[in-house]
Amino acid sequence: MEAAKTGAGPLAGVRVLDCSTMIAGPTTAATLADFGADVIKIERPGPGDHSRRYGAARNGIGLYAKALGRNKRSVALDLHHADAQALLLRWLPSFDIFIENFRPGTLERWQLGPDRLLAVAPLLIVLRMTAFGQDGPYRDRAGFGTLAEAMTGIAAVSGYDDRPPLLPAFPLADVMAGQSAAAAVCAAYADRLRRGAGEVIDFAIYEAVMKLVESQITEYAANGTLHKRLGSRLEDTAPRGAYRCAEGGYVALSGSTQEVAERVLRTVGGAELAADPRFRTNADRVANGAALDDLIGAFCASRTRDAAIDAFTRAGCAVGPLESIDSVARNPQVIARGSLATLPDDDLGTVTICNAFPRFARAGSPALQTGRSVVGADTAAVLAAELGLDDAELRALAASGAIADISLPGPQRVEDVSTV
Repeated sequence: MEAAKTGAGPLAGVRVLDCSTMIAGPTTAATLADFGADVIKIERPGPGDHSRRYGAARNGIGLYAKALGRNKRSVALDLHHADAQALLLRWLPSFDIFIENFRPGTLERWQLGPDRLLAVAPLLIVLRMTAFGQDGPYRDRAGFGTLAEAMTGIAAVSGYDDRPPLLPAFPLADVMAGQSAAAAVCAAYADRLRRGAGEVIDFAIYEAVMKLVESQITEYAANGTLHKRLGSRLEDTAPRGAYRCAEGGYVALSGSTQEVAERVLRTVGGAELAADPRFRTNADRVANGAALDDLIGAFCASRTRDAAIDAFTRAGCAVGPLESIDSVARNPQVIARGSLATLPDDDLGTVTICNAFPRFARAGSPALQTGRSVVGADTAAVLAAELGLDDAELRALAASGAIADISLPGPQRVEDVSTV
């Protein structure tokens, strides 16, 4: 089953120039592409985006880059080069959105700061995405999402108190920031339609991630409370956790309201347990969380995962399977909604990625295509079509190192670290 109606998408006709690298910025651009925007990805000739070498590869081709590059055309343009800068400024008026994540000051050194960009394209929305933002004492520091997860308190409240703080085993900050930045871009675009003017967005990844622990920040400011690391448990509500079942599988369960918590108690131990003074209120349940976990754990351990889920579900409890990466694709809800898409790929045969979401009932979503495996695969075709460059001009630019295309001879480039 398709996850969404196939269509042009709500951002059909919107054009995006993605000059960002790694995960957060490219996730923003990929999300806009999911919404129907026409996205052209700028990569430095040679190695291209650092994400091409991030994580696992198959046949020498980065797998995650196939997902991050979905529905993007790749143009190899070296923005260090004066000819490439001139091309960019000439090309920019045809775009609505410009995404970059260079260290603060980099675009200004290339004479491509927001003032100059908006001078040639007054309606342009410029997204400047960095770890720490364009100002403050950290602005010039190298930064990845990991540092945002660390400095905002996410790691400090993750894991167990008798062990070191726990950083996520996945790019939580970058992906969350990418989704949040896509919303910011859409808001700026809506404002442009109303005011008829461009915008510059100063987006700090750590500020997006800080929203995850906003409730704890607010609580500490008011009450001085510091939460302990309790693994899957929470100090705010109980029951809540992951519980092992008879065959080794796990269920996740939450009783965040009084009514649902009482249903869990009745399911596990009947009316007597529901009336137990240790578990009568949420405060009682939190104070006796370990004992409550033991009771729920014993109930689950005596049943298969399916049987435990069925018992809790029939009672109206909030429960579900705790899937592993190798089982999530078999989850019936994931299958029914088409939440994952297995796409044909010229290099690897097929590639499985997350499908476009959310669903747009009227606008639909464009058909997905995997990312290009060759840096600058579309350079010559795109620049010829959009800027009218002829073969001689393309060859001269390639020879100078300003652009690159597999069909054009030119110098090899070393990897750029100006974005880190």
